[in-house]
Amino acid sequence: MIIINAKIYTMIDKIIDNGYIHIKDGKIFDIGEMENIKIIDDEILDINHRLIFPGFIDPHCHLGMWEDALGFEGADGNEDTDPITPNIYAIDAINPMDRCFKEALESGVTTVVTGPGSCNPIAGNWIAIKTYGDRIDDMIVKNPVGMKFALGENPKTVYNNKSLAPVTRMGTASLIKEQLEKTLRYMKEIEASVNDTDTDLPDYDAKCESLIPVLKGDLKAFIHAHRADDIFTAIRLCKRYNIDYVIVHGTESHLIAKYLKKDNVKVITGPFLCDRSKPELKNLTPSCPSVLSSFGVEFAICTDHPVIPIQYLNIAAGIAKREGLSEIEALKSITISAAKICGIDDRVGSIQVGKDADFVIFDKTPLSIESKPYMVIILGNIV
Repeated sequence: MIIINAKIYTMIDKIIDNGYIHIKDGKIFDIGEMENIKIIDDEILDINHRLIFPGFIDPHCHLGMWEDALGFEGADGNEDTDPITPNIYAIDAINPMDRCFKEALESGVTTVVTGPGSCNPIAGNWIAIKTYGDRIDDMIVKNPVGMKFALGENPKTVYNNKSLAPVTRMGTASLIKEQLEKTLRYMKEIEASVNDTDTDLPDYDAKCESLIPVLKGDLKAFIHAHRADDIFTAIRLCKRYNIDYVIVHGTESHLIAKYLKKDNVKVITGPFLCDRSKPELKNLTPSCPSVLSSFGVEFAICTDHPVIPIQYLNIAAGIAKREGLSEIEALKSITISAAKICGIDDRVGSIQVGKDADFVIFDKTPLSIESKPYMVIILGNIV
């Protein structure tokens, strides 16, 4: 298929005022100005000078983990029988038949990063998936995409109610460090057995096995932290263990932006289209993204669905624009910036040759509450 007469927001280069996109085998094969198009015997889709963007990306949500309009039966986001569960995987919980996937598609969200949390200090493996499909195995962009950790109020509240550890911030950090130290020892024991045939392999430990990629730097840590002190704890832990990480939520990150820039900390900010439902959110403000931008901190915007229904991702970005964020930065926060922070920009987030042919087409800016997609395309298919 060739899409013609399009105003193309590539998200990495200049806007092409009147261009074309050639799709082959679900990938972007060619892109350019209409004056340079080569006539090819493929299906032509004339979008009549509408605006075309990369498919939107929600970099942090729980889509498919808490199903819509269900109680306990559809609640698969927290394995709160054990505070340390790095050995669980989002792919085993997501139900792509949940109607919220359809609502995501209808709003132009074509990729999400979703998974368990955030009741456990170490919550489990996250996944990046397309929002179109019936079988989760066919929707994968990257699995796992990261390991979820949590600091602050959530673990305290859940395990205090169970009269179990952790009930303090100290306890939460301690449990994380204890498990990471166990994993380091486990790794040394494996190495010793490889180097010395007389040394046995350690007994299999699913938790340690799951954390090895994190400690080797092959798997990113997504760390739930709202308050400034919890953000600093996350930074301290990750420096100690040389972990690649991103702060999730970062409700008070605007208060400490200069420190985040100094330490090159990346933030997935949100939700801020919601009430201050717990003490950690007392400093919540939709101006957070514009403050982070002014300090040069890398960030993206999320819904934390179902906290904010996923179909309002573009509205959240629009509110950030209203509060001082530039239009292009607002658009990047739900496309290329989100993809880069999550480590999936090799496939999605921008309109470039070789990337997935995921697009959302609008008649006008998608950052307006009045805007609705004209068309959504995933892997070259109109969905």
